[in-house]
Amino acid sequence: MSNLLNCNEVAERYGVKVITVWDWIRKKKIPAIKIGKEYRITEEDLKRFEDSKRTIKTG
Repeated sequence: MSNLLNCNEVAERYGVKVITVWDWIRKKKIPAIKIGKEYRITEEDLKRFEDSKRTIKTG
């Protein structure tokens, strides 16, 4: 299984607040796994999220 990041780590990675990451999850912009009371996000899902935000598609 790939590395799972929590919302704090994702927020730090993109320079946004944790509430923004929660909003992305709620709006289904980023798929997440809920474990207990916390969400976890895979590196692959973040890669797809980043690719969807590109202004010029590559590949």
